[in-house]
Amino acid sequence: MACSRRNLLIGAGAVIFTTGVSKVAIAKKSLVATQEDGDKRYGMVFDETACIGCTACTDACRETNNVPEGVSRLKIERSAPMGEYPDVDYTFSRISCQHCDNAPCVTVCPTGASYVDLKTGIVDVHGDKCVGCGYCLAACPYQVRFFHPETKSADKCNFCRDTNLKAGKLPACVESCPTNALTFGDLNDPTSEINKVIASNAVYRSKVELGTEPKLYKVADTKGEIKR
Repeated sequence: MACSRRNLLIGAGAVIFTTGVSKVAIAKKSLVATQEDGDKRYGMVFDETACIGCTACTDACRETNNVPEGVSRLKIERSAPMGEYPDVDYTFSRISCQHCDNAPCVTVCPTGASYVDLKTGIVDVHGDKCVGCGYCLAACPYQVRFFHPETKSADKCNFCRDTNLKAGKLPACVESCPTNALTFGDLNDPTSEINKVIASNAVYRSKVELGTEPKLYKVADTKGEIKR
């Protein structure tokens, strides 16, 4: 039987939109190593102590990658206020694809639309192969995927692989950050700036207990709690 968008939607309907707990459990159980040693293994560091919540990164991402209103590849979440006026402070957290080495979204994709590029380690989507079943949205423990309202395929951050990286530039979020809160680079290169930042700071990654091996590292803001 042809693997059409309609067939998959009908077959998957009862499975996908159940509880978040069961979906994550299924994804964890089926995780397999998908990342092999490639030329590069791109990752990013988000320095929570440097972010001022200006959202220049989200605006640049939207403009560079033609992300329509109502959806986003990148969000900056502000914490609840800490302290009392006038001594009020906030922490900021980046919400975006973690580019996992063991990506559940890749494992569950029935058409190969969701994949890890072995040349770069970037988790990406073949839009023409996506049938809109939503398995990848359900399997992602970080809940950062969405359906693009124009292409009707799954979408998310791909480190500007098709735009800025293709043009030999850094991701738009990195270029636009006024406080240098973002560091992007090759984790396979021991001399890269990203490895220097990781080595010289106390960093953490979200939900590492799931075995996804995310490549988005964060320098913890000591004023707030670490987001799990």
